[in-house]
Amino acid sequence: MKSLGRKPRSMLALAAVLVGALALFGVFVALGTWQVYRRSWKLDLIARVEQRVHSPPVEAPKEPQWPAVTAANSEYRHVRVAGTFLNGSETLVQATTELGAGFWVLTPLRQADATLVLVNRGFVPPERRDRAAHGAASPTTPATVTGLLRMTEPGGGFLRHNDPGANRWYSRDVQAIARARGLNPVAPYFIDADSTSASPEAPVGGLTVISFHNSHLTYLITWYTLALMVVAGVWIVIREERRLRHGLGSVDGIS
Repeated sequence: MKSLGRKPRSMLALAAVLVGALALFGVFVALGTWQVYRRSWKLDLIARVEQRVHSPPVEAPKEPQWPAVTAANSEYRHVRVAGTFLNGSETLVQATTELGAGFWVLTPLRQADATLVLVNRGFVPPERRDRAAHGAASPTTPATVTGLLRMTEPGGGFLRHNDPGANRWYSRDVQAIARARGLNPVAPYFIDADSTSASPEAPVGGLTVISFHNSHLTYLITWYTLALMVVAGVWIVIREERRLRHGLGSVDGIS
């Protein structure tokens, strides 16, 4: 009598395999569907940000509106502020841009209502870090600024923490900078100034990088593919079990 090799699984073992496969299939489909919703949300976010960036500038939120300012409803909004730059309280934040390594020049601007907003006037290379070298020699300068509203960046940069005591800054942490400079009241956001500049030695504005990581399509394809692989695996198992049982039945009939 010819050997059949592996015997068919018991009904209990087969049921366990099918239940496990069904659980995996459900998990993979759920993850894929979640990525569908995430992709839709991300595309909507990108569209809203694009609309904000290219809209005409509007007045920046005033103090009564500050508690309602969030990344979802305000970040990258094109805004306008007017007041007086307090150049003596500027802060240099280390930066790497398309122009190379250097510093963002963050300067508080006092508005007519006495509130303050930090303005990222733009980028300067290391050799122009002194105030006199980037057009900020006078203690105060009247200005009207248009730019993009940005949310505070607390803590520091990647693997580098802000050190207010040593005046080393790696992120634009509005609250920490305000405490270090004795500024109050300060808006909970800062403004990235546009590229318009009154003098060639001024910091270079308009370098805001607007980029959103969007790999959701890849993820959803991956999860749905895994779900299909589970279905294919179950089909192979069932086909093999049917073949084994059919072969066993044939042998039993011969014997």
